[in-house]
Amino acid sequence: MSVGEWTVHARLDVSYRVAEAPGLLAPGDRALARAARLEPGARRLVVVDQRVLELHGARLRAYFAARQAVPHLLALPGGERTKTVATLEQVVREADQVGLARRDPIVAVGGGVLTDLVGLAASLYRRGTPFVRVPTTLVGMVDAAVGAKTAVNAQGQKNRLGSYHPAADTLLDRSFLSTLSLRHIRNGMAEIVKMAVIDDAVLFDLLDADAEELVTGRLAGPAGREVMRRAITAMLAHLEPNLWEQDLRRAVDFGHTFGPAVEMAAQPGMLHGEAVALDMALCCAIAVDQGLLAEVDARRVLRLLHRTGLPVRHALGEPDFLWEALTESTRHRDGRQHVPLPAGIGKCVFADALTAADLRRAVRTLDRLVEAEGITR
Repeated sequence: MSVGEWTVHARLDVSYRVAEAPGLLAPGDRALARAARLEPGARRLVVVDQRVLELHGARLRAYFAARQAVPHLLALPGGERTKTVATLEQVVREADQVGLARRDPIVAVGGGVLTDLVGLAASLYRRGTPFVRVPTTLVGMVDAAVGAKTAVNAQGQKNRLGSYHPAADTLLDRSFLSTLSLRHIRNGMAEIVKMAVIDDAVLFDLLDADAEELVTGRLAGPAGREVMRRAITAMLAHLEPNLWEQDLRRAVDFGHTFGPAVEMAAQPGMLHGEAVALDMALCCAIAVDQGLLAEVDARRVLRLLHRTGLPVRHALGEPDFLWEALTESTRHRDGRQHVPLPAGIGKCVFADALTAADLRRAVRTLDRLVEAEGITR
């Protein structure tokens, strides 16, 4: 008897929208109403950061009331400790309580941790429910909420469980940044610096010319708008042709080789962008040692990170810890290191043969560069 065999070929056509939406919660604005399909009597699960609810809850409720729609609000604390399977199950329970239909979108209002979590819940709920992202932090607006990846932390590892499930709509309202702490502005600036170093020398010059003012002004005004637009444009240009990460050589992983391990080991005190900054600083030192990056440019990057208020050196950044972090990242990249390194400002190459000795040398080089810049933290 012959053995049967079937091969299935299918394609998934995906499109999603990222749009600036100033005045998002103004009563007459239609952007959120269209994205969340708000109509009289509609019930929607709205998962919102607790602090955002305190600051903007009255406007959010009034927006739904103006459309005779009912928001079922689930408030969650911010931070990596919320990004767990237990919280994921909490979102699922709330979705059941609301009685969502298969195509009723879930609305996520908060930072990157929250939008990642809600995205994963939506990807799993009824095998795929649409959701709408309203990022309220800078790191969410320029990085976490513009791609397709969703995740929670598990087994002590960052983003160990996840999926690819982009929001149908991501709506960006910079006015949320006016109530964000300066530390969280700096947190998001790390991802903007990342895109400048590996992709956009013009963006780097814009940041270099105005770093302190961009932070203290919370990216308000034309300069902030231009910086954010360039960073988002560059990010999406890298993501679109490789949305499902078939190619694991990703320039946007600059700052994300050693950073995840540092971030998780330093919890609860470290923010994502701070870990990214530490990783970028080390990778600049590696690039100097590899003859890819001139010392003058490495010092420009270190100086910009420092001026932005981001760290460039940490006690965890020692060779043995870094080697273990690189080993874990290599497993994540299917057995290849694929370490993004700057080859001048605005360019990126990949390293695949770094050794423990290379990391020891890079730590020494970083210390020398930091001392040369007079950076004490």
